[in-house]
Amino acid sequence: MNALALTGGPAVAADLETRSGSWPRVENSEAETLLRDILKSGRWGRLHANSYAEQFETAFAAFQQARHGVAVANGTVSLQLILRVLNIGLGDEVIVPALTFIATASAVAEVGAIPIFADVHPETMTIDADSAAAAITPRTRAIIGVHYGGFPIDFDRLLPLTRQHGIHLIEDAAHAQGTEWRGTRVGALGVFGSFSFQESKSLPSGEGGIILTNDDELADRARLLHHIGRRMDRPGYMHYALASNYRLTDLQAALLLNQFKRLPDQVRRRDQAGRVLDAALTETGILLPQLRDERVTQRGYYFAIYRYQAKKLDGLPRAAFLAALNAEGVPASAGYGEPVYRYPAFSPEALQMSPLRGLPNLPRYDQICLPITERLCDEEQVTIPHPVLLTGSDGMGLIAASVAKIAANRDELHAWWGAQETKTPVSARSPGR
Repeated sequence: MNALALTGGPAVAADLETRSGSWPRVENSEAETLLRDILKSGRWGRLHANSYAEQFETAFAAFQQARHGVAVANGTVSLQLILRVLNIGLGDEVIVPALTFIATASAVAEVGAIPIFADVHPETMTIDADSAAAAITPRTRAIIGVHYGGFPIDFDRLLPLTRQHGIHLIEDAAHAQGTEWRGTRVGALGVFGSFSFQESKSLPSGEGGIILTNDDELADRARLLHHIGRRMDRPGYMHYALASNYRLTDLQAALLLNQFKRLPDQVRRRDQAGRVLDAALTETGILLPQLRDERVTQRGYYFAIYRYQAKKLDGLPRAAFLAALNAEGVPASAGYGEPVYRYPAFSPEALQMSPLRGLPNLPRYDQICLPITERLCDEEQVTIPHPVLLTGSDGMGLIAASVAKIAANRDELHAWWGAQETKTPVSARSPGR
């Protein structure tokens, strides 16, 4: 009799996704009432006193322990706005990790600056300080560190590095609502932090974002530039800077305020569940978590991230393991899948249609190879989405039991995978990059 769900056996975690529920969640009618009131009011934007956008900026900045927040349309333009505020532009270089969502790098290119890719640390999967240091040149203006999956960058190494070279440390905190470093929430430990509220995030509004800072002068400049160069505190149409419109609507801000009420408790629950899952999966040796670090006093989550160890399953490739894990009911994936520099968007042809066209010193992105990022993307990275963590210790037990079941039935999985490879023509197989 077949044991694995993949080959017809019962699934260990068959109801896990049902338990975790759909995302985003509307758990009461308050959000619907709020949105109805806004629709009837005719004040859908933020250009009125005591707007929901202003209320959310104040609440979220306080939650993340920052002095200032400026809400914007999405997490991508939040990074562009930060770069504009810091006067980073044509021909400047900004160091970014190669393992991230493309917006970390594309935002740099959109302001005419050059993304320079650094490798990541093999155990944290966040930007590696040594690799970043090696990439610094006289043209470098900033390092963008990504709190990947919600796991914070190493501030103890990156802050001194940026101060030593007189450059900025920018936090891409799109994944990190609620994350703490040494008891302080992230987002304003660097000069600026950028958050995303896209609908898959742990604090969602469909689209949306915010930038945080502790610098009064930079906050004023950010408010000016996010509002088409107009002063928020002065009426009329006088424009003091050439800028775009990055404003968040009040409809989105109202959704965020409604969702925000549940965020602190959800962050706490995800952090507790993540610790349980990390410990249980570490025991299997098959999935190793991002390195636990006592300096990370609380972790927010976009997804939980693990490194698949093929040798523990006698060389089975990650694709086979993920197929078996999905069949058992665990919604795991390989994450973003590719180093950012491999995307067609960074091919020489695509760059001719970008703001980087014709710039000197432009890297040949198609010739980059950062070994840790390549290995993680091609062989190791396994991600589990944050809503699953809200199922608590029982749900984490189902995930660990599913991995243990796969390990116990590895011969069956080897046989299944061999049959799949036999069915796949050689020309259609992955090249292994």
